[in-house]
Amino acid sequence: MCYILSHIQKRKVLVVMASNPINEDGTKRSLQNRHVQMIAIGGTIGTGLFLGAGNSIAKTGPSIIIVYAVLGMFFFLMMRAIGEMLYASPEEHTFVAFIAKYLGMGPGVFAAWTYWLGLIFVAMAELTAISTYVQYWFPTWNTSLIQIVFLLVLGSVNLIAAKMFGEAEFWFAMIKIIAIIALIAVGLMMIFTGFKDASGVQASFGNIFHHFQMFPHGMNAFIAAFPMVFFAFQGIEFVSITIGETKNPRKVLPKAVNQTIYRILIFYIGAMVIIMSINPWQEINPAQSPFVQVFKLAGLPAAAAVINFVVLTSAASALNSAIFSAGRHLYTSAMESEAAALKPFRHVSKTGVPSGGIFLSVALMFVSPIISALPQITSAFEFVTSASSDLCILVYALAILAHRQYKKSQDFLSDGFLMPAYKITSPATIIFFAVIFISLFFNPGSVIPAVGAIIWCIGFGGSVWLRYRKPAEVPAK
Repeated sequence: MCYILSHIQKRKVLVVMASNPINEDGTKRSLQNRHVQMIAIGGTIGTGLFLGAGNSIAKTGPSIIIVYAVLGMFFFLMMRAIGEMLYASPEEHTFVAFIAKYLGMGPGVFAAWTYWLGLIFVAMAELTAISTYVQYWFPTWNTSLIQIVFLLVLGSVNLIAAKMFGEAEFWFAMIKIIAIIALIAVGLMMIFTGFKDASGVQASFGNIFHHFQMFPHGMNAFIAAFPMVFFAFQGIEFVSITIGETKNPRKVLPKAVNQTIYRILIFYIGAMVIIMSINPWQEINPAQSPFVQVFKLAGLPAAAAVINFVVLTSAASALNSAIFSAGRHLYTSAMESEAAALKPFRHVSKTGVPSGGIFLSVALMFVSPIISALPQITSAFEFVTSASSDLCILVYALAILAHRQYKKSQDFLSDGFLMPAYKITSPATIIFFAVIFISLFFNPGSVIPAVGAIIWCIGFGGSVWLRYRKPAEVPAK
């Protein structure tokens, strides 16, 4: 009976949400389907594709397609698990809230603060990238000043209203999509017209398999590509954070999550196939964007400038999403805590955004311009940024564990947006995340951040466990 009443109550809440654009906490459901779809795409596409693809191909050759396909499948399964919980409780502002709800306060607090700090450092890294891209055109401009301007502009965009963030992200994502579609279209034209480069190599799908080697630089290089591509996909979960401020969430959510796999196939794998068809994988310069190489071959002399503009908008998009997400995560953590120190971050502005959470998140991001002015600590900054990114693996794994507990709870909707074959795919996804973390040790550049992530888990995770552990039961006499 309680189970039935719970479902009836949830459906009543959803009817109210569909007719009322304002949540009970004051946040507004002003994001539309087109915003959510573009945010999902924008979260999937980053500088890892535009700039890092050449390095990935150089290390693994055509087998990089396998890496992207495998990671794409498991990220899709993770999103289906998160999507199932959000479909049942679309009033939640972040998927991390489910970790506390179904695994307990200890894991929830650990995941919330770990993910929030990770977002802060991701934003700082994107700020550093933005200043580098702007200096491509204006090399004499001050790095710190560039970062301050971008942070003030995008911070203001996030403070105005969720719809303003959605509009900004819509156009940021549109630029990236146009660039990828242009690459695929130009590449197909070059292939079907028999284009030949200066050395006489003809564009052909056969270039992918010419002198094919599964592990051209050894098994270790192949395994090391997995964490590299994993971080390229990181941010795909941002779409889940928009659901709490989306109109008709149950209508929008399944489309946004299900279409993720198609975006991965088209934008990542499709781009890789075209790039290796135009440029044989053995000849790709890992230090240069493969997009630039293809457009230059097609006769676009301004290719470098155009792609620089695209990666600039890509970095700005990632920063925009990180600000949005960090503000919501801090707000959720403050609402779930009774600590008086977090009370200011429970505030929702008249425009329906968690302004307190956004203010503090943006304020911490201002550390990035300071770091840029102190080159002697740049390596330490990169270490902390990489370590925080590594911790996302743990947060993702905790989200899957929370989903398994959700299945056993009264919240479970048997007719909801179900994760396919979860009894098999759920443990497989958790195991896969564990394998990804182990694979970090196959890449010399990732060893130190991985160790740092372990130290964070033991230090912060241990303190949280001691604070929130259940008191031992006194044996009956």
